[in-house]
Amino acid sequence: MNQKHILHLYWRAGFGITPKQIEQLIGKTKTQVVDTLFRQSSKTTPLVIDLIELESFSVDRLKKSKSTRIDFNKISREKILEFNGAWMQRLTNTNELLREKMTLFWANHFVVKEDNAVFVQQYNNVLRQHALGNFGDFVKAISKEPAMIKYLNTKQNRKQSPNENFARELMELFTLGTGHYTEQDIKQSAKAFTGYNHDFEGDFNLRQRQHDTGFKYFFGKAGKYDGDDIIDIILEQKQCAKFICEKVYKYFVNDRVNSVHIEQMVNQFYPNYNIEKLMRFVFSSDWFYAEEHIGSKIKSPVELIVGINNTVPFKLKNERDSLKIQRVLGQVLLSPPNVAGWKGGRSWIDSNTIMIRLRLASVLLNNAFISSKEDGDFVDAYKQRLLKRNKNKLPFQTDAKWSVFESNFSKTKVNNLKEYIIQQPLNNGTLSYLNNLNKSSKQDVCIQLMSLPEYQMC
Repeated sequence: MNQKHILHLYWRAGFGITPKQIEQLIGKTKTQVVDTLFRQSSKTTPLVIDLIELESFSVDRLKKSKSTRIDFNKISREKILEFNGAWMQRLTNTNELLREKMTLFWANHFVVKEDNAVFVQQYNNVLRQHALGNFGDFVKAISKEPAMIKYLNTKQNRKQSPNENFARELMELFTLGTGHYTEQDIKQSAKAFTGYNHDFEGDFNLRQRQHDTGFKYFFGKAGKYDGDDIIDIILEQKQCAKFICEKVYKYFVNDRVNSVHIEQMVNQFYPNYNIEKLMRFVFSSDWFYAEEHIGSKIKSPVELIVGINNTVPFKLKNERDSLKIQRVLGQVLLSPPNVAGWKGGRSWIDSNTIMIRLRLASVLLNNAFISSKEDGDFVDAYKQRLLKRNKNKLPFQTDAKWSVFESNFSKTKVNNLKEYIIQQPLNNGTLSYLNNLNKSSKQDVCIQLMSLPEYQMC
């Protein structure tokens, strides 16, 4: 497997790869490289922060005291911010690369927004646990998670007055897609999820008095179905496999779907719904490495941030700045815009975010300073405005570990840096621009490459 294809694989299945890491894979076959990727993600390491403060509260205390509820909510908000930072750290420092990328993918598929940090952590680890497992088991587990039960109002779904929110989104967003079910299917399946609830600790419980035990008529079948039965019937529909395969294709391969490739994926995925088998097939297929797919996708804000960090590790001196960066780029982990999640693709870039994205590497690695001329004073006016606006403090104080970069790229010549940092082919104008740069510093060239429009692609 050649260097170009290894880079492509590790950008799509992760967040990039260094020359030192590539050295260990060069000479191996495609099967061996893909096996290495999956072997690294064979185990699941839960992401856990200290939630003792929240766990000390009790239901009785919260019911009796408004001030106690205010304290609980305040601590919970702080812990969610802490978990956001812990998740970003996990993405930048993990051996389970594919599992973490899949967790990020599923978080934008099974979308929730939750204000209880205990439920947030629990939900995130359910995503991680099932990320490469069986999709049917995954959907059933998600349906019983307190974060999902709260978010889509399943707690309000009772025998006497069914709430259809979860049943609708289950089919529209999670399994089948629009147009592959009827309003009657929604109404009948909602009955099967009546009584779904959870306790204060986050354990699922079924409230028998609120559960409809009668017959449901769903997709041409009749039975005294519960929620798991409904999910099993949905999984029988080949459209479910197609819907998931199309979403996987758009995320990991190309925004433009190839119907032949999708059919091949569906044949691997249906009827057993083994996610690992599906992803192995995708990463092992010759078409995955076709030129039309390499450098064809716009990096999400998280991919952009983590990718920069993988090339040049940096630490924000104020951890809260990570949230600010996510916010200005348009993707805050644990805070999706709606139940459909982030649209991705071209929606990541607009007139407001493009300049921030192009300057991000400079902000994070060079104190918001782009050195593009030999005198190193190309955008001094921009730097002065930033300093004035922030009372002579740069907006994001970072500690960039250039020594790690120098070690990982020690055998890479300055002229060859672009082969590791840029995935998209460069046009003649950009190549001419790069040739005119002052190449005395590998660090300067690295930042310049990350400031190119082509770096926005992977």
